[in-house]
Amino acid sequence: MKESKDVKKWTIFIIVVLAVFMCTLDGSIVNVALPNMAKALGVTTSKIQLVVTSYLIVIVGIILIFGRLGDMFGKTRMFRIGMLFFTIGSLLCGISHSFPVLIFSRIIQGIGAAGTMANNQGIITEIFPENERGKALGLSGTAVALGSLVGPGLGGIIVGATSWEYIFLINVPIGIIGLIFAFKLLPKSTHKNNEKIDIVGSILFIFTMVPLFISLNEGVSIGFTSPLIICGFIISIIAFIIFIVVERKLESPLMQLDIFKNKLFSLSIFCGFISFVAIFCHNTILPFYLQDVMDYSPQKAGMILMAYPLILTVVAPVSGSLSDKIGSEILTLIGLVSTSVGLFLMASLNVNSSVINMILFIIIMSIGMGAFQSPNNSLVMSTVEKNKLGVAGSINALIRNIGIISGTALSTTLLYTKMSTKVGYHVTTYIPERNDAFIYGMRWVYVVAGLICLIGALLTFLRMKNARRKL
Repeated sequence: MKESKDVKKWTIFIIVVLAVFMCTLDGSIVNVALPNMAKALGVTTSKIQLVVTSYLIVIVGIILIFGRLGDMFGKTRMFRIGMLFFTIGSLLCGISHSFPVLIFSRIIQGIGAAGTMANNQGIITEIFPENERGKALGLSGTAVALGSLVGPGLGGIIVGATSWEYIFLINVPIGIIGLIFAFKLLPKSTHKNNEKIDIVGSILFIFTMVPLFISLNEGVSIGFTSPLIICGFIISIIAFIIFIVVERKLESPLMQLDIFKNKLFSLSIFCGFISFVAIFCHNTILPFYLQDVMDYSPQKAGMILMAYPLILTVVAPVSGSLSDKIGSEILTLIGLVSTSVGLFLMASLNVNSSVINMILFIIIMSIGMGAFQSPNNSLVMSTVEKNKLGVAGSINALIRNIGIISGTALSTTLLYTKMSTKVGYHVTTYIPERNDAFIYGMRWVYVVAGLICLIGALLTFLRMKNARRKL
């Protein structure tokens, strides 16, 4: 009987994690296909980034809303709805033949992804007993991180073998099978409450996130001094200030701000944010370097990009086990430092760099990220009370996606700003005859990403030092 229950809960775990893995994967799998998509759809390199950011912006804007809806109407119900929207959105993306239709389809996908991401950790928390919950949540966090990182490599292989449409169409049969099992096996939503959704907070949060990231993305094309872009930033700042004021006064807010009073939780969340900013600077830039500057095929680029998730798959479980023995904080420090070193080494790449050097630098970076992710996820989930695990999971997913969008926006902004400086006029796309300009911009991206990781490492070190002084 016990074995049957164990099999069932781990089967449910696999269904839930697979769905969220797919949703996370689709935030990054398109990166390596962007050059092909830009040519096929007739848009610039900077404009095609909207395929990535539109998906992520929708997730960030509504993920907390889906979390509250899960509390009100049942996490399983919202999870299934999310899977359904994601699968339909994937089909629409795969049959899109115009840029506007593709962006609309990505928005549908993003709505679905938000529904699954907001409720997966809550479902896991419900089906696992306390003595196994941490392990299950840790594995879930690692799988989600892996989904973000395996995307570019897998995308390159798919695009090289077929065409870019199949990076979306591959989700459809998997999504249908997942839905069938979700309806058969997932626990019925029994825990519901009569609380009303925080409509004001939801609207304010959307007006904080959406204008901010649209402005960051579009600022690359039309300039950050544009009145429209400045207006977007102002709306975002005002909405955020009002959001904080409103949330502090409500009994059932969209976001429980009290959780941030826990300093270790806040630091761990911030370091997680930093890691995804840095790594998505890398994920966004490297596919263009490999295919445009080095003129590698999508398959070859995909194979090189796969080095990262493969190393992460090996290192992350080892790091997770080590964290139980020597503590999580020392491993997060080592991980951030190693990631930073790898990013600085990537800044040395040029038109004559060898594949061996590239892979070596990626391995150093991968070891760092692998050493960081599992212990940091463990810190996030272990520093809060049991009744706040769902809240912590939602915030962790939110911050991860904000980090991904920020990294994508930061990398493209830095790249094209520095390329424009180099060539002497405004640039928003790759210039075939000016590889030197791309290398110059890319170098800046990697150096800044490395410095960002070092800031996280420094904060972790100072916190550890202060904690030892108190002992």
